[in-house]
Amino acid sequence: MLSQFKIKILISCCALAFNACHAENSSSKTNQETSTSAAKSNSSSSNLQKYKTEQIAEFNEPWAITSLKDGRLLITERKGKLQLFDPKTKQKVEVKGLPKVAYGGQGGLGDIVLHPQFEQNRQVYISYAAAGQGGYGAVVARGELDLSNAQQPQLKNLKTIWQQVPKVQGQGHYAHRLLFGPDDKLWISSGERQKFDPAQDMQSNLGKILRLNDDGTSASGNPFMTRGEIAKQVWTLGHRNPLGIAFDPKGQLWVAEMGPKGGDELNRIIKGENYGYPIVSNGDHYDGKDIPDHNTRPEFKAPEISWTPVISPSSLIFYQGDQFPAWKNKALIGGLSSEAIMVVDTGMKPVKEVQRLDMKHRIRDLLEAEDSSIWILEDGKNARLIKMTAK
Repeated sequence: MLSQFKIKILISCCALAFNACHAENSSSKTNQETSTSAAKSNSSSSNLQKYKTEQIAEFNEPWAITSLKDGRLLITERKGKLQLFDPKTKQKVEVKGLPKVAYGGQGGLGDIVLHPQFEQNRQVYISYAAAGQGGYGAVVARGELDLSNAQQPQLKNLKTIWQQVPKVQGQGHYAHRLLFGPDDKLWISSGERQKFDPAQDMQSNLGKILRLNDDGTSASGNPFMTRGEIAKQVWTLGHRNPLGIAFDPKGQLWVAEMGPKGGDELNRIIKGENYGYPIVSNGDHYDGKDIPDHNTRPEFKAPEISWTPVISPSSLIFYQGDQFPAWKNKALIGGLSSEAIMVVDTGMKPVKEVQRLDMKHRIRDLLEAEDSSIWILEDGKNARLIKMTAK
């Protein structure tokens, strides 16, 4: 018979495992149906944008997608591969020169973005999970993309420019989304790595939104420049697992992040603000322990909209094209457990979800194409690359 001590250990481990699963590894059909019904009640059917989808290719556990000027796509795969894909010819070529990644849990090769002057300097930035002293952490590196040989593309002179501090045990909540802003600064979303307290610790860059120069150094004008070298990187704090980051057409930064058990958030990012995690959240801990809601602590910045049941946000873009007029200037949020794309009007007061697209698959990333169609990247093995066009 198990001792009481062993039983307690087993219960604790189960709770931790469930915590790790919330958005990255779970699929909640009941939650999806409940939330979809609520969204439909907020929208007139005449206002819903119609669309059609076409499968273009498949990838193995893809995580991020970006586009070259000629229309070719760069797609990361979590096990450490970067694929160069031509939608016109359907040719897929692996880019060589990638670093060793710590694959497992939610870790592996993550995001990819181009430098704002990519056409001149050929620099690309990647994020990935890496092992080191103390455990694991996200790393951002930059290198030069050599496409001189179409059949042998390479990433050269790769150099680490940023990493999560400290490295910790476990392989969840890296976040590590990358974005260049209108000011040509590099923005990084850094998850709290399922460790809670680092999100409020200014000696750690976990649970933060960071603003850096293109070489990884702290950008001037950041709000905490007098509080130490790590704090110099920080723009906002108190985040959990921010997996969507995008500027709207007016230049306002937004972040979509996973709450715990309930309380997924879309946040308007304001310089120097504290978004409260883990002190406040509109969700609760997975073991059932209550977390005070945002409205109990007005000193923390509350989300503009939150979701319970969860949507499990994976990505965020603001659509600015003309193919889908009902979505113009609105936020599109990819959803994992919700298996959906949420369309959110951030110009409304309060901010409101206005349409939900039932994709029937976990959505990992979104990208607006040059022709204003939308590239959709599914999650998992044999995940599809889908092109969405107007119907």
